[in-house]
Amino acid sequence: MSATATELNTQIRIATIGSVDDGKSTLIGRLLHDSKGIFEDQLNAVSRASRRYGDGSFNLALLTDGLRAEREQGITIDVAYRYFATPNRSFVLADTPGHAQFTRNMVTGASVSDIAIVLVDARHGVVEQTRRHVAIAALLGVSHLVLAVNKMDLVDWSETVFDEVVTDVANILTTLDSRVPLHPVPICATGGQNVVDRAEESSWYDGPSILDLLERLDVSASQDVGARLAVQWTIREHGGSDYRGYAGRLDGGTLAVGERVVVYPKGYTSVVTSVTRAGAPTDEAIAGDAIAVELQDDLDVGKNDVIVAASAQQPVVTQQIVADVCWFDESSVSVGAPIVVRHSSGEVSGRITAIQHRLDLDTLQNSSAQQLELNDIGRIEISLSSPLVVDAYTEHRAGGSAALISPTTNATVGALMVVRAGQAPAVPAPKARARRIIRDFFTAKEKNHDAFALFAS
Repeated sequence: MSATATELNTQIRIATIGSVDDGKSTLIGRLLHDSKGIFEDQLNAVSRASRRYGDGSFNLALLTDGLRAEREQGITIDVAYRYFATPNRSFVLADTPGHAQFTRNMVTGASVSDIAIVLVDARHGVVEQTRRHVAIAALLGVSHLVLAVNKMDLVDWSETVFDEVVTDVANILTTLDSRVPLHPVPICATGGQNVVDRAEESSWYDGPSILDLLERLDVSASQDVGARLAVQWTIREHGGSDYRGYAGRLDGGTLAVGERVVVYPKGYTSVVTSVTRAGAPTDEAIAGDAIAVELQDDLDVGKNDVIVAASAQQPVVTQQIVADVCWFDESSVSVGAPIVVRHSSGEVSGRITAIQHRLDLDTLQNSSAQQLELNDIGRIEISLSSPLVVDAYTEHRAGGSAALISPTTNATVGALMVVRAGQAPAVPAPKARARRIIRDFFTAKEKNHDAFALFAS
């Protein structure tokens, strides 16, 4: 998806998150079915699979659960993507797994999403995996969190049960000091109530359906740090040409011919003399374009250098970073462990020099930790062997995200979100502001205001 499409709110990426069996795959199937986003041959295939793997009833979850192991076990294992469109927008839906052992797959789907839909089974309420997924979505910086309280038919569409779930999820966000807006909707994914069409069963709910929300939520970037081009390849033409183009994907802003730029980490300055997109020259490139640029000066620029517009917010060149991490490996990690950081501006070896804290999913408070275990969320400090060109993740996703790689197995062991460059003392999580948020929510409900757009701000 082009970043420009997101800025124009015409193409939206969505991830369904939450605990196992809360109805994520079924919700996506229902969205596709009721919005007429399924072809007849797909419906026939789901019907055949329903007879083979289920009780014969039409199982919409099989639209996304396509692996044999998923269908046999009735669970989601890998991220599945589906696409559909309405007259107003087009959507990319990522169905992510709910099991704790597949948390890394959930992070993959949510990391590039504009909106996360967190599903909660109304019968069971918020469980540990719900808290983990909400915390990860908040760290990943989604624009909106839609709370789909599912299986409301199994609790007789109880408004009290719905309000309790809303309160619990609001507590999670406020305890984490997250400012992501929360939009609660009571639904039944199996029957389709409040998914595309409004439900008569929830007469006490006067908010929008899931699809109504997805069509109207604003996902435009709150800020744009400006043009950044991480060089992936240097293009030379044979036959005596002096052409030297630096190719990569433009992240943020625009880059035009004649624009002054800075090349990091070396700090060179130059001027863009040509921009090529899809093999053709253009005067200006926009965010999301794969381009090659030529510079006025003959500089030592190569793979992993970053070309930044001089007018943009400048990144930081550092060998010390503080970052939040989701740990994916079955082996624990402790201070002193060697690590490889794979970032758009390079792959650098390093060492974990401190674990500031670990998020306790029961209390949602940060606690001291000597090591991080599988699926833990924590904050660490890393010392690098050579400089990286980074941004804070909250300011620029692409410049602030990285993968942690094991130097011995070459496996991905963690997802990294840069908090800041340099070492700093640990900052404890702020106290929860849940009472005020929840009070405002229910006050708005009583006054028939738009109580169903709850902002944790």
